[in-house]
This record gives sequence, structure tokens and C-alpha cells, in this order.
Amino acid sequence: MYNAKAYSAASATSPLASSVIARRDPTETDVQMEILFCGICHSDLHYSRNEWKDVMPAVYPCVPGHEIVGRVTKVGSAVTKFKPGDLAAVGCLVDSDGTCVECKAGLEQFCAKMILTYGSPDKHTGGVTYGGYSDSVVVDQRFVLKVPANLDLAGTAPLLCAGITTYSPLRHWKVGPGKKVGIVGLGGLGHMALKFAHSFGAHVVQFTTSESKVA
Repeated sequence: MYNAKAYSAASATSPLASSVIARRDPTETDVQMEILFCGICHSDLHYSRNEWKDVMPAVYPCVPGHEIVGRVTKVGSAVTKFKPGDLAAVGCLVDSDGTCVECKAGLEQFCAKMILTYGSPDKHTGGVTYGGYSDSVVVDQRFVLKVPANLDLAGTAPLLCAGITTYSPLRHWKVGPGKKVGIVGLGGLGHMALKFAHSFGAHVVQFTTSESKVA
């Protein structure tokens, strides 16, 4: 175990404050990253304020953040996809049982025992997982993504949640030339969907009630 700097909430009414958390040392399949950027998703606020207490009660202190981009600093002996110095990213999940039907199909997000980036039981430490509002993180290589060196890292971070949330259904429905796409709202997710659908060659119609967003 080692200490990492983080921003955490001590209660549902507390502001985020500087703190120190314990991170595990990398196992043979883990990637350790220095976190360079982490997006701010409204889910982070919902969880920190315990607004999901009926389905996902917050455990305090909590460290939010699931749009993580950083640089690999250490890898376990069995890691084959990454090496120190690589740019990498972590999204909403950091582990799953790896044995169920969903995991074997590459659909870990449907695993009944999936481990979220924060607020889930951490089998390695006995506590809970802590998110990306921190200076480092350790994650199994299965849940770490490569980041091309030519990308703007600050702009890449939101792709880990807002990006995949809109990219996935567009790809599922094979959006492309000859398809029409209607997007309701031009906020964090809406602007991602607009960019993706347009780049895929679809006919895109944007719906908004905000005059300031028309331009």
C-alpha cells in the first residue's frame, strides 16, 4: 500500500477537500498510473451528495472521478498491453468477476459483480474503491485503455463517460451515411453525440430550447 493525494468528500454536505488515501501496490496484472486529468461528471456530484442513496448509497470519505487520463508509471509482471511512460485512460469500471457469461462476452458492464471506479467494495484492500480526483490510481489492465499521443489529454478525459455513453448507441445502430439522427439537448452528452453522428456521415438534427445554443 502507498499514500496518494486526493480530493474527497467527508459527508453529503461537505465540500471536496484535500486528503490522503491508501492505494494498493500493483499486482501482476495491474497498471499504476499518474493521473494527469480527470473529467467532472454530474454522476460524481450525485454520488458525493448521496443523492443515489436508494440504489448506491455513498461511503465516506468518497473520492469521485471516472473520466481518468494519465501516464503509466508501473506495471505488473503479467501486463502485456502497457509499459511505463504510456498514455492511458480509465473509465467507469475497474474490475469484474471475469468468469460470468457477460464477462466472457466482453460485456463486463453487465457483470453482477462489476466493480465501479469509486464506491464499490475493493477486494484488494477490504475497503472501497476511490476514483480519479487523485494523483494516481491502480487498475487491472483489462480496464485500462490506450491513449494516442497526438490527442489533447484534457479533451480526451470526458470521452471515458460522456463520450462512450453516446458513441456506443450510435455504433450499435450502425449510424452512418443514409441514417438520420435526432439529438435532444446540447449539453455534456449532446455535444458529444452531435460530433460523433456528424463525423459518421449521418443527417443530424439537433433539438434545443436554449436560444444561446442555436449558433
